[in-house]
Amino acid sequence: TDPPYRLHGCIINLFEHMDDEYTKILQNIDARAPDYIEKLQFETKVFELCTKLNRYLEMKEYSSNDICRAYLRKVEHMYYRFDYNFKWDESLSDHALSESYQEMKSLCRYILSKDQTDRLRTRAMLCHIYYLALHDHWYEARDMMAMSALQNSIDRSDASTQILYNRATVQLGLCAFRKGFIKDSHQALADLQGSGRLKELLAQGIAPNRYERTKDEENREKARLLPYHQHINLELMECVYLVSAMLSDVNHCLTHYPDGRRRMISRNFHHVLKSSERQTLVGSPETVRDHVVAASKALFVGDWQNTVKNIVNPKMNSKVWDLFHESSAVKQMLIEKIKMEALRTFLLGHSSICDSLSLSFLEKQFDLEIKIIHQIISKMILMDELMASLNDPTNCLIMHRSEPSKLQAMALRLAERVNQLGELNERLIEIRNTVVLPVRGRFNAT
Repeated sequence: TDPPYRLHGCIINLFEHMDDEYTKILQNIDARAPDYIEKLQFETKVFELCTKLNRYLEMKEYSSNDICRAYLRKVEHMYYRFDYNFKWDESLSDHALSESYQEMKSLCRYILSKDQTDRLRTRAMLCHIYYLALHDHWYEARDMMAMSALQNSIDRSDASTQILYNRATVQLGLCAFRKGFIKDSHQALADLQGSGRLKELLAQGIAPNRYERTKDEENREKARLLPYHQHINLELMECVYLVSAMLSDVNHCLTHYPDGRRRMISRNFHHVLKSSERQTLVGSPETVRDHVVAASKALFVGDWQNTVKNIVNPKMNSKVWDLFHESSAVKQMLIEKIKMEALRTFLLGHSSICDSLSLSFLEKQFDLEIKIIHQIISKMILMDELMASLNDPTNCLIMHRSEPSKLQAMALRLAERVNQLGELNERLIEIRNTVVLPVRGRFNAT
């Protein structure tokens, strides 16, 4: 009972068992109960024990494999924590950044260089990517994910590592959205959001399945669930995905609409729009999805003011945007993106109507600088999205070719379908005229 104390067995195994039991306690407590907050206060003591364990192993000069196991436990207690003292300028050196950033980088670097098992290295890298994305180090996190090529080998990993990979991917998508990279955000979130098993893939709940699970399978799934304080807000993720899909897909549909083939980037987003169109009575938007659908309908006609009203309002701020750090900068970025996409939509929709447009009129209409309007129009002309030219002396946009109207596009589609129907009838006549011999025997069911 008197110090120095002696422990029977491996000290690393004892700490890992203790940490696992503490996680099980948090998993089996209702997150809304006061008891959860009481038990969560012991997280600081567990973290202090982990720090002391690392110092002890370094002092006793344990093997690199044992030290890597202990380091990874500390990394897994650090990666999801947001450091409010973190500096946001990526041009700063590592010494000018916070202590948590330096410690996370040194621990992960040691594991990547010394560990001989792929699992610890993979988990350390994913934790580091999650931490960097959480603190808006977008370029560093994106490059680390791309250089690791984990998307090619993650299917062969265990279930908990796959869950960590999904969490890192979601955090990368949220980071890209905060930085204004809308297409990268949509690309990162599309697969998970369209899977229909989001809670399962992020280990934040057990979704009802079509087939019955055995008791062992259900227990294994419950054991993989994360404690509530490590969860990612699913409503926030859905809103970011739908807004990024709206900004990426609206102009894409308008660009390819005249040829009769309406291509889409996000099937899930179009499914949401079609389900809203089937409703007989549409009231004022209430949920996050309703707000995005109403904003999309306004953006289709180039009305950026109503789009902003449906996306940025007190209800959406309390549900989504205020959850971001420096939410005012995120909302300002989003408003600017909506203005730019509304300008593109307006130009694509009115290219068949107008012969010329004044840039000063566009400046007043969309509250954008002439320089930004000039950049958007030049890019659209370069990408062959808009058949027009800029006349600098008159400061006007001159249209060269009028696109087919909606009626003309519908007539083209009707003619194409009539041709397809005629070809189908000819094939049926040919099949009917041929002699079909009966085949004896049966087919094996596959």
